[in-house]
Amino acid sequence: MNDSTLLTDPGTWVWGITIRQPWATCILAGKTPENRPAHWPWRGWVLIHAGKTKPDPALLRDPLVATAIRGRELHRGAVIGVARLTDCHLDQGPEHCTSPWAHRDAYHLVLDDVRELPLPMPATGALPAWRPAPELVAQVLQQLPGLRP
Repeated sequence: MNDSTLLTDPGTWVWGITIRQPWATCILAGKTPENRPAHWPWRGWVLIHAGKTKPDPALLRDPLVATAIRGRELHRGAVIGVARLTDCHLDQGPEHCTSPWAHRDAYHLVLDDVRELPLPMPATGALPAWRPAPELVAQVLQQLPGLRP
């Protein structure tokens, strides 16, 4: 795949995923998995988009969350990073998924190669996943020039 294909048809290799704060920033700090109500068959790069909703203050006091977001700004309505979605599986209990972030009875999106954008890119997201505009992908690639499908 050449560079012009990467920009003109980003849907062939990247999707956007909108995640509420503080969870989006927690992913940048190492949170895995991302919990979802349904299975995702797609694998590949995802833009991590922080939703516009203001975070619940009670969540910000949770010790796990507070440690992850310490010293970080909670951007909203912007793409704040990218990650490679490498797996999605239904929770199989604490003996198989030991992450403190894992919700029971949820599907776990396994995100690897997480990279934070130096400058968040304002964008409109959607649920459950969305195809980013070529202009947005171009802006992300300018900040992360080594990123390739």
